[in-house]
Amino acid sequence: MKKAFLASMLAAACVSATYAVAQTPVNTNNGAAAQGPQLSADEYTAYQAVITATDPAAKATAAEAFLTKFPQSSVKSTVLEQLVAGYAGSNNVPKTLESADKLLQVDPNNIRALALETSLLKAQGDSATDPAAKQSAYDKAADAASRGLKATKPAAVADADWAAIQKQVTPYFYSAIGIDALTKKDSAGAIAAYTSELKAVDVAATTQPGPVLQDTYFLGQAYYTSTPPDYLNCTYFATRTAIYAPEQFKSTFQPLATYCYKKFHGAEDGYDAVKAVAKDNLFPPADFATSVKPAPTPADQATTVFEADKKEDPTLTKTNIADREFVITNGTTEQAEAEFAPIKDKEVKLTGKVVSIADTTLTLAVSDDAKQANPLVADVSVTLTEAPKVAPVVGADVTVVGSMASYTQKPMMFTMTGGTIEGKAAAKAPAKAAPARRAPARKR
Repeated sequence: MKKAFLASMLAAACVSATYAVAQTPVNTNNGAAAQGPQLSADEYTAYQAVITATDPAAKATAAEAFLTKFPQSSVKSTVLEQLVAGYAGSNNVPKTLESADKLLQVDPNNIRALALETSLLKAQGDSATDPAAKQSAYDKAADAASRGLKATKPAAVADADWAAIQKQVTPYFYSAIGIDALTKKDSAGAIAAYTSELKAVDVAATTQPGPVLQDTYFLGQAYYTSTPPDYLNCTYFATRTAIYAPEQFKSTFQPLATYCYKKFHGAEDGYDAVKAVAKDNLFPPADFATSVKPAPTPADQATTVFEADKKEDPTLTKTNIADREFVITNGTTEQAEAEFAPIKDKEVKLTGKVVSIADTTLTLAVSDDAKQANPLVADVSVTLTEAPKVAPVVGADVTVVGSMASYTQKPMMFTMTGGTIEGKAAAKAPAKAAPARRAPARKR
């Protein structure tokens, strides 16, 4: 995703630009009272060349020369920080990562180096086209991020300074952990990471284009890919993203928000109220879940259809096959028996699409759902009185007449015996029957 890569590179640039390193006070070996590490005159001169260099490339060159000449120096860690800063300032990503690795070997809890590695590795994952390379980069970024979250304050760093740098880098850590989990289909891990990220930033940052707003969308995706899907929270965070996204990107984020809302609620009515709440609140308010009415369940719809059928015809003999099948599939055992009783052992004519045919056994897709499925799903099995001389092809429309012998609820299957195929397999789809009573949108 192009915008994901750009957002991640902006994040990497932000961390690189603010990679301020502490300068360790040092003394030359001149007998003065020690205020820091004691360096020889040559070492001190080389050290000064590193820390006073203003050009990033020159700083990196000076740091490399120092580390080559004084590999065991008491200020090695400080010089390595300067080396990282030099390469980061030069936008040399490979050398930045290489020098950050060297720094972490001598200072494993260096939070600035961990933040920089996290951001740069995540950016590499965002831009990678090979799935294995992408996951490898995300894994490394998440590992660095996890270490960064556990890093402890060095004794020489003031509490206020430590709090400031934690506030800056913590969102990057959680973002990297989140995308790593999401890519691995670890929805729970992604939800936890992205939620922590949003809690770690100022609310204003969640309303502006950038990595945090994009991660708000990823949080919605994580809820959508949960098992089972959490359509309501998916709706909330995808909607908030679409609200604050630049106009040209709204069409990218809105479809998931609309889809999840319709899956949860069953229709689009009431969505404006959801948008108003999502616009004003980073997280769903306590009463949000009760403010959005969930769509009727298939069982609820089956009861509605069953009661409507009985009201029109108490004997249920006039019920169309679509309603009958829907109630049998989704209703109670008693409702299913009541719907099947009027057609049991009765001659029935059905039209459907051929799913399979072998000798005298023909299976059909008769209901709308069965016919619209890809591939077709059989919901009627017919035992023919004789094998057809010319078997209809799979997908052809045929009309059969036979005796309705039995049914199973799950999976739904009517079984007919003594069946015959009327005429030739239709070249075109048959005319539509009277509309069924079931609701047009329901969860399956």
